[in-house]
Amino acid sequence: AAAREHNAHAIGLSGLLVKSTLEMKYVIQDLEAQKMEFPVICGGAALTRKYVEDDLRREYSNSVFYADDAFSGLHIMDDLTSINGRREQRLEEGRRVKEFARAVAAAGGEASQSTERSAVVQPAPTIPTPPFYGVRVKKDFDLTELFGYINRTALFKNQWQLKTASQTDYARLVEEKYEPILCDLQKEVASNKWFEPKVVYGYFACQSEGNDVVLYESPQSPNVVQRFTFPRQREGRKLSIADFFLPAESGRYDVIGLSVVTIGSRASSETKKLFDAGEFTRYLYLHGLSVETAEALAELFHKNMREELGIASEDAPGISDLFHQKYRGSRYSFGYPACPNLEDQTRLFALLKPEENIGVRLTSGFHMEPEQSTSAIVVHHPQAKYFVV
Repeated sequence: AAAREHNAHAIGLSGLLVKSTLEMKYVIQDLEAQKMEFPVICGGAALTRKYVEDDLRREYSNSVFYADDAFSGLHIMDDLTSINGRREQRLEEGRRVKEFARAVAAAGGEASQSTERSAVVQPAPTIPTPPFYGVRVKKDFDLTELFGYINRTALFKNQWQLKTASQTDYARLVEEKYEPILCDLQKEVASNKWFEPKVVYGYFACQSEGNDVVLYESPQSPNVVQRFTFPRQREGRKLSIADFFLPAESGRYDVIGLSVVTIGSRASSETKKLFDAGEFTRYLYLHGLSVETAEALAELFHKNMREELGIASEDAPGISDLFHQKYRGSRYSFGYPACPNLEDQTRLFALLKPEENIGVRLTSGFHMEPEQSTSAIVVHHPQAKYFVV
């Protein structure tokens, strides 16, 4: 209904596109409660095949499908509209819950995968010294500063559904309508304390061993506290995140940063109230702002961590430049292309303990709740940028 109201997406009898796990779960549960009988196609960066074909299929007695791109969605739609028997086969497939096994890397399998370090990665020019080793919590954020790190293009075009507007119409709509809405909504959020930005983060000494990154308490106390196994590209540059850290055979220690950020549970509860009350326009605005504010917090705090590591002098001067990785290093999140194994969230959570520190927990599908939360591995190496395994 929210999408129809904004003339952004056509929701047909066979497909529904959403961008957040919690919202998708609410929609599926609502369809089940209303005893709807049409199939649903799910896609978007926040969703994974496991989450859709395992978790969401448990919530709906009809068919649920995962489409990783538009062409996959079209193939599913073709089958669902066919009259030669493929429709029934597809519908049966969409009802079948798939109990995904643990990822191979987490289980210690796939021994045939190469562990040879990529030839294109050169040693980092310097190894930063963090201000501390261990874990700390930060909660004293200025919302005004935080809102300054919101990616307005992502907010207006993606969250608030302006991506179909022409360039001329987009500029006019942003200036005349959406900037004033954003300004008023930010004041309302601050006044009602709907967003409660909190961060738990830490620095650990580390070394790489093949495709693994081994974490230690500190260089002075080299007790192993965790190990991450990262996949490696089979073609091209043959990169793995492990390549961006000093190898164990160097005899030296590198440093890795970890973080979990959230804007708190009130954001989710307030957006759910609006959704349940049928206030879909308000829901779209507040939900979109909450998602992008969580991303802004991740961006702002990554900058803070670069400052603590002494490498922020390499940042581009404009905030908008940071959205394009114009700084030294990178932050990687589990579930995304360079480290797609969501189950490794458990390893990060074991170190940072975000549930007790900032109220963020993992679901059975290894997604974070509250929804407006994100985790990251902070890598300082200058060649560390986004890549796809």
